[in-house]
Amino acid sequence: MNETERAPSEKAPHGDLQIRTVAMPADANPNGDIFGGWVLSQMDIAGGVAAQQRASGRVATVAVDAMTFHRPVFIGDILCCYTAIERVGRTSITIRIEAWAQRRDHSPRVLVTEGTYTFVAIDENRRPRPVDPEI
Repeated sequence: MNETERAPSEKAPHGDLQIRTVAMPADANPNGDIFGGWVLSQMDIAGGVAAQQRASGRVATVAVDAMTFHRPVFIGDILCCYTAIERVGRTSITIRIEAWAQRRDHSPRVLVTEGTYTFVAIDENRRPRPVDPEI
């Protein structure tokens, strides 16, 4: 499937836009593709923002699950990370994160990576703490 023949599920991001950042040369391998680890870290930041807001305080990443890399990210792409809360447990929050790229040629944005991250709310001693179930 090429980037102009996107599946219906790829027409629009799901969730709230948390961060936008530009992929820079320092984030790329010698072939000009952005390192997958850089994309994962941007997604972790976006998920952390959403989890911290939902937990009303500090959180820590405890799991990264179901990662799927659909397309590469290139130098100069604007990476946009969208988040949607999937589940709130007693101390944890599971967030679905989609990373979309806006290419430098201004073609339609494309879904490049998606995954599920789990965060745990922590107190000042870095111990798990309850998350308010009613927010």
